[in-house]
Amino acid sequence: MSEREQQIDIFLVAAGWSDASRAPLAGDASGRIYQRLARDGQSAVLMDSRHEDIAPFLHIARHLESCGFSAPTVYAADSAQRLLLLEDLGELSFVGCLQAGVAGDDSVGETALYGAAVDVLAALAAEVLPSSCRVMDGDYLADEIGLFTEWWLPQGGTFSPLVAEGESWVAAWRDVYASALAIPAGLALRDFHAENLVWLAARKGNRRIGLLDFQDALQAPISYDLVSLLQDVRRDVPKNVQAEMIERFMTAFPDQDRNAFLTSYAILGAHRNLRIAGIFSRLAGRDGKREYLKFLPRLWRHIEINLRHPALAPVQEWLAHHVPAGQREGG
Repeated sequence: MSEREQQIDIFLVAAGWSDASRAPLAGDASGRIYQRLARDGQSAVLMDSRHEDIAPFLHIARHLESCGFSAPTVYAADSAQRLLLLEDLGELSFVGCLQAGVAGDDSVGETALYGAAVDVLAALAAEVLPSSCRVMDGDYLADEIGLFTEWWLPQGGTFSPLVAEGESWVAAWRDVYASALAIPAGLALRDFHAENLVWLAARKGNRRIGLLDFQDALQAPISYDLVSLLQDVRRDVPKNVQAEMIERFMTAFPDQDRNAFLTSYAILGAHRNLRIAGIFSRLAGRDGKREYLKFLPRLWRHIEINLRHPALAPVQEWLAHHVPAGQREGG
């Protein structure tokens, strides 16, 4: 038995779950490992966050619960060993619901699921921010977008040319970010998309949506999580559903200038997808996780749609020069 397995066993004994069976759960692009524990008709989820501090997850989970949202209840935590025992929200993620054609009952389809998620975002934007909340500002965004030039590997290319152009890449975004940040801010969970949302049919109102993977939450423009939801890296959201959900969200903010919101939405959509393109390239090139490269064509479709917005002209110009269309498949 490895030292880590011993640490987990000690944690589960202290939590009263040492007699549970354990089965692996699908993870994410991070180093976190998840297992489902089962015993006597009960279940829980073990999160092994060996490389990442669990304090941010605990802080946001407790905040979300205090606001009446369905974050997993924390049953036990060991900050030193970075272990968490969490409420099991089940297997009905939006992806699972949509693949099966149901969401706990036959009357809940794609529009209803996404509508419920958008209602959660609107309610979340109206809540007081948690204490010590990081802020997405121009410097934060500039630091993030550097991932693209640091790691993006054009098809048949090398890292060197883009790394050398990192400064001009960030410069192309500087004034653009000011427009993205010119709308109200709220708590953004940052990875708010179909795989991280669970349909909880037995619950009511906003509690019907189970929330996962929010440890990186921060204060950000209210457009950020909406574009994360609708420009999903892993699945295509129909254009009519996207349009309807944008209108639904904006209805909750009648005083919000429409053009300013849609500008922020396009900018942060381009930013987010280009950052992810860099992350997926890093996972493939550095970590050997090439399975994420299959999402690049969809990522670039999102990026190119966003680049049509006039506010992104400097970014479009830079990409046309340094990453022309023929080099956008990557890998």
